[in-house]
Amino acid sequence: MGIDLKAGGRRTGHKSSMRVVKTKNPYNRLLIKLYKFLSRRTDSKFCATVLKRLHMSKVNQPPIGLNRLAKYMTNKDGKTAVIVGKVTDDVRMLECPKMSVCALGFTESARKRIEAAGGECLTFDQLALKAPKGTNTVLLRGPKSRSALAHFGHSTSVTNPHTHDGVKPYVRSNGRKFERARGRRRSKGFKI
Repeated sequence: MGIDLKAGGRRTGHKSSMRVVKTKNPYNRLLIKLYKFLSRRTDSKFCATVLKRLHMSKVNQPPIGLNRLAKYMTNKDGKTAVIVGKVTDDVRMLECPKMSVCALGFTESARKRIEAAGGECLTFDQLALKAPKGTNTVLLRGPKSRSALAHFGHSTSVTNPHTHDGVKPYVRSNGRKFERARGRRRSKGFKI
């Protein structure tokens, strides 16, 4: 068995981001170095998870709003929220509670509101000094909302009857003539 060169040959140039750091941002590269060291030298699952998330692409580091953050941090006094991503402001929230937050970045208004409420905004290198093993921290992530996710279906199994419920089809157009028959009407076989 050889390699079918006509069909495109070997898949090269697909090294995992965990082996080759893809980001060009010097600050993120330093954070990866720091957490790589910490996850190697401590047996902390927290450091390993943070390292894994630092390697992720921007699409997989969704931002989190202050309102959602405050909801997750209720009854967690004295703990630090850790987000590998950006923290954004939420104008719908009238008053921001006091909380300690560590993130890759903050919008200007979010930082102002957290600090005005008596909280603190930490960077990951400050967190590494304060809690190297992630003690008293709550690791959070924002909601993933990529338009492509609407097409993917449930992550259950192919045999599950609800796998394709409410999954957006890839349609050339949204007109009267497109994907309106079998599978879309009871009179034409079945409807999902």
